[in-house]
Amino acid sequence: MVVTKDTKIGEMIRADIEVAPILMGAGMHCVGCPSAQGETLEQACMVHGIDVDMLVEEINTFFSSKS
Repeated sequence: MVVTKDTKIGEMIRADIEVAPILMGAGMHCVGCPSAQGETLEQACMVHGIDVDMLVEEINTFFSSKS
């Protein structure tokens, strides 16, 4: 999976539940909330004050290491 700012939180979690600790470690403790599932990564980062570009890079590194 390749993640962009427009990738929805729910898509990432359905692709690999092990991405949840990365999101939670960045400060997104609501990854299991129903409303979070439909949010894009960029939207969630804006709400939580997280640098979306750094998080996209970290998540893509995680997914590429699984391949």
